[in-house]
Amino acid sequence: MTLLVFLLEHVIPGGYARAALGPRATAAEVYQFKVANGLFLPIWDQYYQYLRGLIESFNLGYSYQFNQSVTTVIGERLPKTLVLVGLATVFALIVAVPLGVLQVVRRNKPVDYTLTGLSFIGYSMPAFLLGQLLILYFAIDFHWFPTEAPQGQTVGSIIGDPRALVLPILTLSALTIAAFSRYMRSSLMEAMTQDYIRTARAKGASSGRVLFRHALRNALIPIITLIGLSLPGIIGGALITETVFNFPGMGLLTVNSALNEDIPVLLGTTFVVTLATVAGSLLADILYAIVDPRVRYT
Repeated sequence: MTLLVFLLEHVIPGGYARAALGPRATAAEVYQFKVANGLFLPIWDQYYQYLRGLIESFNLGYSYQFNQSVTTVIGERLPKTLVLVGLATVFALIVAVPLGVLQVVRRNKPVDYTLTGLSFIGYSMPAFLLGQLLILYFAIDFHWFPTEAPQGQTVGSIIGDPRALVLPILTLSALTIAAFSRYMRSSLMEAMTQDYIRTARAKGASSGRVLFRHALRNALIPIITLIGLSLPGIIGGALITETVFNFPGMGLLTVNSALNEDIPVLLGTTFVVTLATVAGSLLADILYAIVDPRVRYT
């Protein structure tokens, strides 16, 4: 991924120097920029210097739009995204797990069919449409919540405005609730057919004890794995949702960087999300080994 990001910086139409300085930069300014940044060095030497800066100081380049290093720009917005998407993930789990259990308890009954239909609707609902509908009804018509997310510069100011967080969290949670509840239902249904469940029932265990003591613990394993795999989304933010609600996080930063042709920031956010993908996959494996006694790594 480091090689891909590095090469993308060097295949920008007009060159990296022109993208950084803008279309009105003179030939002398472009030449001076290339000399100052070592762009006349062999490509392998430039890649070595790029890796060295990345390893030693996590140097992701410099944003001439913000007049700051890319690391600083991302560092200011990443905590805000962690708050927003982290709260949305926790809320989705709190809602999705009981819904999945309820569907199993009432399987093949009107409640099960209704929740399944709502899950499919939520899963297929585009985030931009849901966000706009929530703004239309709950912010404009009823005036219950603001039309945009908190605009504070710190995490404390973001958390200090909970009303403004409601609509973005609901928009982000809808898709996750739909997906997690379906996984929960399928996993619990499979767990209820296992031999240890029949053994527990044969020993006289009550239905509630069988469901919550034996089946639910094993059915939660895929959900715990999904939490690790959802880490890239938590780090990267929700591009559409943050744009709809003008939330100053990683998602809005990525969109604005693409619109403003701020290539260093755009590639920097791409690299950070890549790191989150690797970390999320590793975390999913570790969590799976911890919660499932049948899996052990030596």
